[in-house]
Amino acid sequence: MSTHNDFPAAENPNRRLLGAFLRSRRESLDPNRLGLPRMRNRRTPGLRREEVAQLADVGVTWYTWLEQGRDINASTKTLIAIANALQCNEAETQHLFRLAGQPHPATRAAKVCAKISAQTQALLDAIRPYPAMVQSPRFDIYGYNEAWCRLMRIDLDTLPQEERNCIWLGFNHPAWRSAMADRDEVLPHMVGMFRAQMGEHLGEPEWEDLLARLMNSSEEFCRLWERYELRSIENRVKYFTHPQVGQMALRQNNWWSAPRNGDRMLVYIPDDEHSAAALALLTATH
Repeated sequence: MSTHNDFPAAENPNRRLLGAFLRSRRESLDPNRLGLPRMRNRRTPGLRREEVAQLADVGVTWYTWLEQGRDINASTKTLIAIANALQCNEAETQHLFRLAGQPHPATRAAKVCAKISAQTQALLDAIRPYPAMVQSPRFDIYGYNEAWCRLMRIDLDTLPQEERNCIWLGFNHPAWRSAMADRDEVLPHMVGMFRAQMGEHLGEPEWEDLLARLMNSSEEFCRLWERYELRSIENRVKYFTHPQVGQMALRQNNWWSAPRNGDRMLVYIPDDEHSAAALALLTATH
């Protein structure tokens, strides 16, 4: 279930925050509402550590160490049991997992099958003629408008869900690759962002699976991955080319969803008059 390392809690501030959070939740609970026996000598509000340990089916000493902020490791199963014992809601459970340095499994599952709402799709459609899409931190494409498909010369509706991923398409789809006039700059930047984001998702099956697929499908990706570069997300001008209208300079603008979970909307705005005219021609109804 856990291990104990003899390191001072001061070396890990998240451990202190975790202990404070657990104490706060424990002291906020009414033992009577949880069906616990009344005790005359109960001097402190809320539950006792022994009671939380009993409800979570963990050792009292181990739980005490956890509240004290000691550097011990808890399994996913144990953290869920503690969250249930402390009557944590979804946000509190995710907070507990973050402080413990673990991804919340329910959050991982939700992101795998995440879809945008009808309202978000309506917003994407209304942004026309500007190409726009909604993308996860792992570059999965959740939503897009027709202008984006025309810009990238691909009908995303025809692709299987696992291939609707910008970094996958950037290394494996000929039409997508040919649409990027500055591919030699964009692809290294994407790999650097992917590596930086993956640092927060180590060991998660979906991230590891995408990395393995990219390594097995593209020597170019392997070479860039071996550089070990880390990049951050930024608004920047990108260059696209299309056989009908030629080259366009479009500025990528990133907008994060609320509540923020790492998903973002990318909207591409022409950076000059020539690009504006070319984009208008490309996205004109026909």
